Amino acid sequence: MRLVVGAALVDDLSAPRRLLAARRSAPPALAGKWELPGGKVEPGETPQEALHRELAEELGVVVRLGDEVVHPDGAWPLTPDLEMRVWFGVLVRGTPEPLQDHDELRWLERGSWAGVDWLPGDVPLVAAMERLARP
Repeated sequence: MRLVVGAALVDDLSAPRRLLAARRSAPPALAGKWELPGGKVEPGETPQEALHRELAEELGVVVRLGDEVVHPDGAWPLTPDLEMRVWFGVLVRGTPEPLQDHDELRWLERGSWAGVDWLPGDVPLVAAMERLARP
């Protein structure tokens, strides 16, 4: 099983109102679908190290990570070969830009986090995050 990591980038860790969504530009099978930014954990990296690296490469930002969005089984299943761990995060430095693998970024307001065409594996995750973010 290969592990990928994702960031639920929000405007405030204690009372999130906005969530950053990233639209895939590649590979062709995923192009046009939305996801949380992140990527695969490389050998020798911790999940958090991989997430910081991926966010710098994909979006050009530095973030502070908050709580993990925990799946009841430990990780969010994506495919038979991939599972994902996700952390809430806030921007510390930089303005997110679609530098790699994405062609658009969009801040979604709470209550409409499900309002884009998410990758299938992200749909239950986004629903869980919205429940956690309720005041």
